[in-house]
Amino acid sequence: MKLKTTLGSEVYSFTELKEVFAKANEEKSGDRLAGIAAKTVQERIAAKMVLSDITLADIRSNPFLTADEDEVSAVIEGDVNETIYRNMKNWSIAELREYILSNETGDRELKRISKGLNSEMIAAVTKLMSNLDLVHAANKMEVLTTCNITIGHKGTLSSRLQPNHPTDNVDGMIASLKDGLSYGIGDALIGINPVDDSVESVKRLLHATHDFMNDWNIPTQNCVLAHVTTQMKAIQQGAPADMIFQSIAGTEAANRSFGISAELIAEANELAKKQGTGSGPQHMYFETGQGSELSAEAHYGIDQVTLESRNYGFARHYDPYIVNTVVGFIGPEYLYNSKQVIRAGLEDHFMGKLHGIPMGVDICYTNHIKADQNDIEDLGVLLTAAGVNFIIATPMGDDCMLNYQSMSYHDVATLNQTFGKTPAPVFLEWLEKMGIYENGRLGRNAGNAALFS
Repeated sequence: MKLKTTLGSEVYSFTELKEVFAKANEEKSGDRLAGIAAKTVQERIAAKMVLSDITLADIRSNPFLTADEDEVSAVIEGDVNETIYRNMKNWSIAELREYILSNETGDRELKRISKGLNSEMIAAVTKLMSNLDLVHAANKMEVLTTCNITIGHKGTLSSRLQPNHPTDNVDGMIASLKDGLSYGIGDALIGINPVDDSVESVKRLLHATHDFMNDWNIPTQNCVLAHVTTQMKAIQQGAPADMIFQSIAGTEAANRSFGISAELIAEANELAKKQGTGSGPQHMYFETGQGSELSAEAHYGIDQVTLESRNYGFARHYDPYIVNTVVGFIGPEYLYNSKQVIRAGLEDHFMGKLHGIPMGVDICYTNHIKADQNDIEDLGVLLTAAGVNFIIATPMGDDCMLNYQSMSYHDVATLNQTFGKTPAPVFLEWLEKMGIYENGRLGRNAGNAALFS
């Protein structure tokens, strides 16, 4: 395995594969904070050149965290299809990139080869792709999942309706819910981030959303994004939850800082299947975001793109209904400005899709990051072109509880109309019955929340 190259008259040598991975990344403030980023553009190019000649076998033979020392690694490695891997283990990362981007390589073939790739291999090829490469490659892949309804069809753009309230007030939450539905939002999920993580609060919100869905015959799913253990207790006490949510990370140590383990997630998945109200077969919802392992001091000197890819390898094991990266939420320490946020959103979406999981994005930023609403609208356009499964939407793009900026209800409706896309088929049928959509476009009742009075 050759870890050096020459650019002009200068020789660039790297001490280990982990260093090559880190320095081949597009610039990220999180990698700089960790002290592992390329110091110059030239060093970044040199690292990409070295990485392009590395083989899949090289990567698998030189793990950054072994399966013996990290359960996330164990989960990822245990899911690799050995037959598929052996047939392509001598491919270089450059060859893998060319194969993915080839006109002859379509959805079915990408799904097949993905089973022979581990998360580090997927991260590696991501580092060699331009933004347009990431859009084009991701758009080839269609990932369908079903909880109460099926989402992910080509030609659709689904959304999570996020009717958060700063005091978990049910009336306030329902008002926001009605507003979102009137724009055709919510086919992927009606999902609330609670202020109060108690079992009683979670039960109250689950009952309120479930009752509203039943009253109006809305074909979607509900979830309250409390800690997994709180949701499990609520379900055991009879709360109507269609799925179970949890934030995850790319290392065992970072997951333990979240209060979770592989065993706990497996237990939650089984509980959701047996006692949850979702039809299935998919019942889990995971959220991720570049930089979480560094913020937990559990990154082991591994770059944040590779760690993010490991999130998706871990998630894949549990056959989730939806996964999304909350890109831009953690802050400028990890993604400094709009350029880095846009790049991360495209990377995360592609890596998730190549893992074969139903990938969405919370296109967002905090108010101390160097970005604005125009920047995230740009990312919304790029991700819609890339075939993102779903986008998260909040009232007027302003989450009054989490205090961050996201896409609004009307932003998602605009993306659908601009690209000629629609919500998921079953949800679209309901929207047509309600007059919110007519002939596949927003109709006479669009934006009229009073419809649900």
